[in-house]
Amino acid sequence: MGAAAAPTEKKIRNAMETANCNSDLKTSPLTVAASISLPVMTPRVIELCKDLFENWSKLDDSRFSVETVSGGITNLLLKVSVKEDNGNEVAVTVRLYGPNTDYVINRERELQSIKYLSAAGFGAKLLAVFGNGMVQSFIDARTLTPADMRKPKLAAEIAKQLRKFHEVEIPGSKEPQLWNDIFKFYENASLLQFDDTEKQRKYKTISFKDVYNEVLEIKELTDRLNAPVVFSHNDLLSGNLMLNEDEDKLYLIDFEYGSYSYRGFDIGNHFNEYAGYDCDYSLCPSKDEQYHFLRHYLEPNNPHEVSDKDLEALYIETNIFMLASHLFWALWALIQAKMSPIDFDYLGYFFLRYNEYKKQKEKSCSLARS
Repeated sequence: MGAAAAPTEKKIRNAMETANCNSDLKTSPLTVAASISLPVMTPRVIELCKDLFENWSKLDDSRFSVETVSGGITNLLLKVSVKEDNGNEVAVTVRLYGPNTDYVINRERELQSIKYLSAAGFGAKLLAVFGNGMVQSFIDARTLTPADMRKPKLAAEIAKQLRKFHEVEIPGSKEPQLWNDIFKFYENASLLQFDDTEKQRKYKTISFKDVYNEVLEIKELTDRLNAPVVFSHNDLLSGNLMLNEDEDKLYLIDFEYGSYSYRGFDIGNHFNEYAGYDCDYSLCPSKDEQYHFLRHYLEPNNPHEVSDKDLEALYIETNIFMLASHLFWALWALIQAKMSPIDFDYLGYFFLRYNEYKKQKEKSCSLARS
């Protein structure tokens, strides 16, 4: 992971104000750089935990152990285990935001939604926020792989959980944010300048006029669908799904991109994620696999009672929004290519997503027109 950019005072203050709407939430202005090695990071994480949680403040550092849970392409997750005076060992998850992620993630929106999603039984409980991250309860479960998501039993459970997720009401504006976010990404992505000459050369091959026209065309097409607006996860990839196999319990986690958006986008985006980070789109669900998922989404208790008409309508809605998902993450990747120090080929990811968009466009658009 790269160096954590020091957050501005305003961003910290905004996060604290949002967090303080929950009186149980602890806050600290401290930050922990995500770029440093774990041995160097450990005492800083311990200091942070002592600052946040009063009952740990007097404990000896030897009572704490810190380990990396995962390093994604946005955040660094740490498991902090603590031996308390009563002999119990407790664990929390410390999430360090990726540097410069404020360009693509609305942290105030995230903190607002976590409170209500947690109360509805989704994700880990939010315990504290600090200068460049948050602390949540630790979920004892394994992260899914893209291959897991296509297993019929798990696909059905993901569909049922996503339906429940979409039924959670988050206070505030219900205006769908998808196209606002895409146009914001477009504006930022189209004005970049890379120091690396090879990156700049590849970037210059992109026709932003064409990209803009594609965005307008798909927006116009999706507007005709009148798709339901729900509070959406918007990033339901395998890494944001966890399974406790002993309890047979599935968890949806990480709501960084959560917002009011279109039902079809959330489902279609999930289907695109069957391809994994390598973007092997041959792994995307077939029509039969999509139908299996959609039946359990529409009628979680009676999936086989879904009418053919309702099933086909949601199938069309979902496949149109799969195009919007490609545009969303393609533009996101360009911003990350400039802003993120994480070792990931974001520029290459733009072309993978945009080329797949162009490949799928005619088929999906003809579905909609039919």
